[in-house]
Amino acid sequence: MKYRPKRNPSLPPMLVGFLGFIIVLIIGVFIFQIPAVNHRLGWRVEYAGIYVKGLINPVPPVPTSAAVETLSISLDTLTVTPPTPTRVDPSQTVVPTAAPTPTPTAIPAQVRLDSPAYEKEDLNNCGPASLAMNLKFFGWQGDQFTISEKIKPITGDRNVNVEELQYYVRNYAGYLKTEYRVGGTIQRLKEIIATGIPVMIEEGYTIDKNYWPNDDRWAGHYLLINGYDDVAGTFLTQDVFSGPDVQVKYTDLDKRWQNFNRVYILVYPAEKEEELKQLMGEDWDVDVNRKRALNTALAETQSDPSNVYAWFNLGSNLVYFDRYDEAAAAYDQARKIGFPQRMLRYQFGPFIAYFHSLRTDDLQAMTKYALERTPNSEEALLWEGWAQYRLGHASSALENFQKALDARPDYADAEYALEYVRTNPPQ
Repeated sequence: MKYRPKRNPSLPPMLVGFLGFIIVLIIGVFIFQIPAVNHRLGWRVEYAGIYVKGLINPVPPVPTSAAVETLSISLDTLTVTPPTPTRVDPSQTVVPTAAPTPTPTAIPAQVRLDSPAYEKEDLNNCGPASLAMNLKFFGWQGDQFTISEKIKPITGDRNVNVEELQYYVRNYAGYLKTEYRVGGTIQRLKEIIATGIPVMIEEGYTIDKNYWPNDDRWAGHYLLINGYDDVAGTFLTQDVFSGPDVQVKYTDLDKRWQNFNRVYILVYPAEKEEELKQLMGEDWDVDVNRKRALNTALAETQSDPSNVYAWFNLGSNLVYFDRYDEAAAAYDQARKIGFPQRMLRYQFGPFIAYFHSLRTDDLQAMTKYALERTPNSEEALLWEGWAQYRLGHASSALENFQKALDARPDYADAEYALEYVRTNPPQ
């Protein structure tokens, strides 16, 4: 009888392959937790998921409102008071009169301020990067990460609004002051630059690739302006995405700037404040400035009724004056025309208007649409929570408020909402 050596037991090849895959996956997950690796790769993984989701469920147009036709009547009769240096009473009716404009200041045909050290934006860091360059112009020591660790500690936070940038300057760059206004003009930008102060604006921007299959590629963007040339009709800009010293035509800038109510941000040394007050005249008064912006937006809805940004700006300016029913009607028109897919990532007036005008269905239509585009939008989560509270769903409200606080750990509005609902449960 022949002797046959025993074979060593072995695992089936498919099982070996599966175990190898599991080991590699575990190692990959471990490596992915390393902050530097997560920072470089995390957003790619996230965006891959967003793209796949877009393949399965294509992004629809912004939902329209059934109330648009009836509520538009109040807009047809809306009138606006001429600006005065006192705060408007939201209960008063306004009368259409063109706002008086100050005599233009004589300024040079060309001004070029020094360009600050350039910063290329990190992921979702357009606002902090632009502000960092603005501060550097005045000798500030720091970079975009110095700012973002205070006002945007979570990399996945896709938006830093104007008020957050203002908060940073007022609390962490104490020798500098800051203000922002809306309803700006090309002339006003040039006048400010001529005083030796660069200006930041927020504008619409066309991104360079699709993040889902039917992406409209519209996004919000900050831009620092530090020069102009009337002969060429261009501004000199520092663009944290496109590069330093980018020339932009006046007409192109104004068209994109209208997307954000022509907001402009001023950062300046304290000794320049009186000069700025004299230059800006009545626009230094925040309420008067808003009334002018309201007049401008109303005029633009009349001259160009299909301009979605004119209607959106009208709504935003009406929200400022607590005219919520009329603001909601203006937003109805913007929805009917169709605003960009990411609009509610950056501007939140529709949430406020629909909540205060008791149109909870429309509020939820907007928060749902916003969260489908930006699931971690703290503002959309906050207002979805308030919608749930109004519907009597305390647990759902608290869940959304907590998600908003998780998305932005120092979010005072979410902290207030959590405390309010815990002590005032819906009846």
